[in-house]
Order: sequence, then C-alpha cells, then structure tokens
Amino acid sequence: MPADRGSAVEAGSRPGPLVEPGPPLTAEQAERAARQMRLPGFGEVAQRRLRAARVLVIGAGGLGSASVPYLVGAGIGTIGIVDDDAVELSNLHRQVAHRTVDLGRSKAVSLAEAAQRVDPGVDVIAHELRLSSANALGLLADYDLVIDGSDNFPTRYLANDAARLAGIPLVWGAILGHHGQVGVAWHAYGPGYRDLFPQPPAPDEVVTCATGGVLPGLCGTIGSLLATEAMKLIAGVGEPLIGRVLVYDALGARTREIRYARDPLATAPAELIDYEAFCAGPGAPPGVTGAELRRRIEGGPTALLDVRGLDERAGVRISPSESLPLPVLEGPAASVPIAPGSRVTVYCARGPRSVRAARILRERGFDADYLIGGIEEFARTAPEHVVHGSAQPHPGEPA
Repeated sequence: MPADRGSAVEAGSRPGPLVEPGPPLTAEQAERAARQMRLPGFGEVAQRRLRAARVLVIGAGGLGSASVPYLVGAGIGTIGIVDDDAVELSNLHRQVAHRTVDLGRSKAVSLAEAAQRVDPGVDVIAHELRLSSANALGLLADYDLVIDGSDNFPTRYLANDAARLAGIPLVWGAILGHHGQVGVAWHAYGPGYRDLFPQPPAPDEVVTCATGGVLPGLCGTIGSLLATEAMKLIAGVGEPLIGRVLVYDALGARTREIRYARDPLATAPAELIDYEAFCAGPGAPPGVTGAELRRRIEGGPTALLDVRGLDERAGVRISPSESLPLPVLEGPAASVPIAPGSRVTVYCARGPRSVRAARILRERGFDADYLIGGIEEFARTAPEHVVHGSAQPHPGEPA
C-alpha cells in the first residue's frame, strides 16, 4: 500500500518511506531476509514495506537482468517486467539472467522465470510489450516505483514523464562502453531527468551498446545500484540519489557525483507525447512506420538499405534488402548499392543509425527515409518479411 503522495512537498526535503508496511512476515520470509534485517534501518517493519511494494522494471536486458534478481532477493513483493524483445546470442555476455536455452524466447518471460527461481513466493508479472505513450500511464498506475533500465532516449524521456504524471519515483540507469550512470527522479522532492537533460542528443550522435559495445560486468554494477536505490526509497532508509547522478568508470575504477537542480525554464508535462519524434529532432529525415513499409513492400519492389554491422545482419534482416554498414557509408569512397536518386528506406536495429544514414543519403541526392523503431519494431509488425539466422535469402538478395 503506497504512502500518501498527494500533498505538496518542499523540493529538497527528505522523503519518508514510500510504502506502508504489509502484513507480518512468514517464517520463510523472515529467514530469507535475515541478513539484511540486521542492518540499521532494515528491521522487520522495513522488510514488510519491501514485501508490500510493487516495482515496475522497464527493460529485461543488461540492467533489468541484473536488478530484478536483487529486487527478488531483497523481498520486493511484486515485480513487473516490461520488454517486447527476444533473447539473442549477443545478449548473453552481459544479460546473465538469460541462458543459452532461452534464445528466441521473450526476454520478459525469461527474466520472470529466472526471478521466480530465486523466490517462488514473489509475484513476477511479465508485460510482453513495448512501453509507449498509449500504455505507460495505465501500467504505472499499478506500481509504487519504476526502474528504467532501457537502452534508448525515447523510452527514457517517456519513463520520466510518465512517472512524473503518475506521481511515483523513477530510478534510472544508463550504460555504454565502460561507463555507467544512476539517478533518481522524484518530482515531489527534487529535479528529474529532463532537468539534467532538457533536450535529447541528435540522433546521429547517439551511440548504443550495439555500435559502441559494453563491458559485461558494468551491467551488474549499475543494475545492483538500481535495485539498492529502489530499496532505499521503499523503506525510507539512507540518502537517495535525488538531485545527484552517480557516474562510474569501470576501467578507471572511479566514481564521481554530479549534482544538479531544477531547470527554472522547464515546464511540467501535461500529457505524454510522441517520444520517437521528439528524439528525432526538427532536422531529422522523414520516417516511415513498420505498417507503412509493409504496404510498400507488398505493393511492389522497394529499395531497402541495412546499415547495421554484418554480425547483426547475419542474425536477422528484412528481405530483400541491401547491406552497407554505417561506418562504411560514412567513408569518403562509399559505394551505395542503390541506384542514384532512388527512393530508399534505411533501417538499423532501432532507429538512431538509420536516421544518421538517411541524412547522409539525402545529402548525396537520394530520396531517403528511415524505418521508425528499426527492424526490432518491424519484426513485430511484419514478421513474414524478416529472415532470421540461417534462413536462406530470397533469390538475388545479398546474404
């Protein structure tokens, strides 16, 4: 049962416990939590708060697969997991809750099963869907706190705005390469994600784990910090990362703290918006939805250009399509395998690389647009046009 969130609170004041205590612990629950209940502040009442809490985790990837098992171990009573992706081989080096036998399965379901292997008494709900402006507020209404472990800016801004409108705290994390960040946005008590990052970066400047790589242990470090911040907020223990960002450099073995305040020019969101369009920016090339591309393909020959790496293309691709990895396209002597001046739709995994590529192609005289949501979204819209792994390409299509 959540504590009262309706009253106005002076920014910068210390929040009390987020959740009211639940019923007395069973003998098994008390034994499971015995080691943490001996810590100052984490007594029997705090443990009952954790058991009564409902936490929603966005993303069942590197951060989600690290944070969820610790949430379960801590005794969180209900955990929701939001993800519409499937487990891939390239995930397993860092998304350690998933196993080789889970390849091709829903990440949300795979992580939910891993969580219940830790404690079958925890209620774990797999939401096999992509968080969107249409469903976010409905989902958050059932939870006391949300953890954002997503890997893209549209979802990060969406999670921040939805949590603010719902009046619940957001614990967010981000990782790339060997760096990670953790922060807390709870607008009743301090600044939020938009105060720190008022505008998203230009899409052609965005580097993802797929393009920039990520150190596997970094996921565990940041994921466990996300779980710890959630515990602190629920139990009202310690000093949460409100108005502060913890930055971790794994290679340098160093941490630093960035303090920030409310942006006096920022306005509160009145509603959820189109976050893909917001993050694409005003100068972005035109985008097409998966449904629009499907109609084009089924209406006749359509020029498609895959700008992902060859290893990504080997796992899944739209058929038929040509391949030209973005780093090659950006080179001075790139040869585009599409007739000059043609209309071409560019795709990547989720969108940022294809926005960048479409801009380059338009500068070179092509009528280029990009696939919104990338092949991951298109695979849900038009799976019959997607080839996986060892499947043979269509006649005349590059392998």
